[in-house]
Amino acid sequence: MSEIPYRRALIVGAGAGISASVARQLKAAGLKVGLAARNTDKLADLASDIGAETFAVDAADPVAVERLFKQVDDRLGEPDVVVYNASGRARGSIVDLDPVKVERAIAVSAYGGFLVTREAARRMVPHGSGAILLTGASASVKGYALSAPFAMGKFALRGLAQSAARELAPKGVHVAHFVIDGGVRSPTYPDPVERPDSTLDPDAIAQSYLDILRQPRSAWTWEVELRPWVENF
Repeated sequence: MSEIPYRRALIVGAGAGISASVARQLKAAGLKVGLAARNTDKLADLASDIGAETFAVDAADPVAVERLFKQVDDRLGEPDVVVYNASGRARGSIVDLDPVKVERAIAVSAYGGFLVTREAARRMVPHGSGAILLTGASASVKGYALSAPFAMGKFALRGLAQSAARELAPKGVHVAHFVIDGGVRSPTYPDPVERPDSTLDPDAIAQSYLDILRQPRSAWTWEVELRPWVENF
């Protein structure tokens, strides 16, 4: 298996689940890792386990995102892998949803993705190298009832990924979007006894993220769909 051609990674929207698994595997592959979230207290154990730097950020605030990247540059070095894993949700009927909460959900899922992609690209394009990985969901391609804000944000993030991939790939920056089409397994969300393997193992998801980072430029993937093998689709 080829080595990952990158040395420093930043995960925005870090926490348990997918991002924690990605962080551990990036560290195991020899990369320095930075973890960013609104609440850094929740990152303490993971950061201690893998020797990661932690950063506080509101991903939907352009000033905060610019400050984050400057802090990362100073403490970790310019990141050549950036993972955007943040998302916002506001559940409810369209006629009952609070517009302020909807605005915030879309801002975190989509606008924050743009802000982080912009700062990442500003650093990667001059070097002609780097990777930006954006985490989507089933809602990236199909909207569900009572979940319109999540679908709106994830559809927009997927559009960002398509545009960014076309613009940045010729400049040496690999942009990839991941459709996580199913529930992610965790201690609080295990497989039902009657439906084994009906959720996605976060370590298996993370392996796909790292596989993308190993792809030769002559055959880059811009999107990956991951789903439980037992799911009908």
